[in-house]
Amino acid sequence: MRKRYIALPLLALIPLAAACVLAQPDNRTAKGKPATVAEVDLTRYAGTWYEIARYPNSFEKNCINTTATYGLNDDGTVSVVNECTNSETGETKRAEGTARIVDGSNNSKLEVKFAPDWVPFAWGDYWILALEADYSAALVGSPDGKYLWILAREEAPKQAVIDRMLNAAREKGFATEPLVFRQ
Repeated sequence: MRKRYIALPLLALIPLAAACVLAQPDNRTAKGKPATVAEVDLTRYAGTWYEIARYPNSFEKNCINTTATYGLNDDGTVSVVNECTNSETGETKRAEGTARIVDGSNNSKLEVKFAPDWVPFAWGDYWILALEADYSAALVGSPDGKYLWILAREEAPKQAVIDRMLNAAREKGFATEPLVFRQ
């Protein structure tokens, strides 16, 4: 009998978790999935990227000066370390995760997970939608239009680079008005 009472509160959390996931707006009006870049050299992609712009999301609430650092793991996965400064407290927020390559994507489609290994359904899409030839900037997002980022190797890339990423986003059906730019 006791197990029943323990399980009920846990079951009550399922709708709450689903509501949080579904609350993220879809900012992509185009039908079908967006095209990704043809191929990504993960060795060149590894390293630190500065977040230039993003769609607002719950896990980056109050984040400024955000960086993402990627590294190659021996097992073929990619380590992910996201850091930002909380704009209200000044504290550094850090999230460590793992990315795995989607088969047949030439490294342009990954799935990222920041949850513990024992959580099976926590993988999120991380698609590289546009990439400068010199790997100085990238447009990354999810095919459902809920997430989008402009990343760059420099904190303040040239406006022409940002404009190319914005144009790529529009061409793939992503709205650019909701983007919040680096402060």
